[in-house]
Amino acid sequence: MEIRKYQSADCPEIATLFYQTVHTVNAKDYTKEQLDVWATGHIALAAWDASFLAHHSLVAVDNNVIVGFGDIDSTGYLDRLYVHYANQGKGIATALCDQLEQAVSTDTITTHASITARPFFEKRGYRVIKEQQVVRGGISLTNYLMEKTVCN
Repeated sequence: MEIRKYQSADCPEIATLFYQTVHTVNAKDYTKEQLDVWATGHIALAAWDASFLAHHSLVAVDNNVIVGFGDIDSTGYLDRLYVHYANQGKGIATALCDQLEQAVSTDTITTHASITARPFFEKRGYRVIKEQQVVRGGISLTNYLMEKTVCN
């Protein structure tokens, strides 16, 4: 596996990975209705690409297939971190997160973690600041504002 910098050409493959992962990995913690509003299958690729280009964004590639991705902005906000459902538990999220956290020079890293991702972040030293309800398409989803103090 190789971790490399995001390229605009990655965006369509990442969008597919995002949809498939949310609808499989997160299905144990969210209803189908919640998954459908979280990952609709219709991503504004130009907006996602612009966001990835504005952040420090990485992709994990195995045999020329993107198996994970993540991005962090200059304030230390870890925006997205997803690993393909068929590649869970292989250390890909850890490897991506290690590099993303080291890419910023802030005292704290924050993220909005799903119910599913919360244990992963807790093992990395993040703590829950608050549980929150995010409403998308009139449907409420639980997530957690989490924070980690770092020593860069």
